[in-house]
Amino acid sequence: MGRTADYSRQSCSIAATLEVIGDPWTLLVIRDAFRGVRRFEQWQERLGVARNVLASRLKSLVQHGVLEPRVYSERPLRHEYVLTAKGKDLYKVLLTLHDWGASHLYGDEGAGVSFVHKTCGHELKPTLACACCGEEVKPRDLEMKVEPDRPTVGDVLNKGEAA
Repeated sequence: MGRTADYSRQSCSIAATLEVIGDPWTLLVIRDAFRGVRRFEQWQERLGVARNVLASRLKSLVQHGVLEPRVYSERPLRHEYVLTAKGKDLYKVLLTLHDWGASHLYGDEGAGVSFVHKTCGHELKPTLACACCGEEVKPRDLEMKVEPDRPTVGDVLNKGEAA
């Protein structure tokens, strides 16, 4: 896909994630999927991305189980793409990226887009909390444990492709 980085020898879930969603345009394809875009032509029109690049990104997202193709026309054969459970799990990532960009790049000018929590009516400010105790987690609250002989990115992604 024109990528210059090779993470295959790293043992890191962040590097593995970048292998799946780190290409240019990929996160915008996923963003638009959350907004209801399902068809190639819709993405192409909204993003203005080259057709070959978009086709490559969709193929990769399908291969990695982020999107699932569904036939919507037999003649001619046409597919739409819907988020899988794995794809839907990226929503937290997108909200966090949006918040970071709005705060650190747009700043006082504002991004022009906000997310309002329907339950309380306030603008969403994503936080990281422990699923067990509910406490907000800060970097100082964490201890990283690293297992010896853990699989590399190449091992993990090749295993997924073989399945």
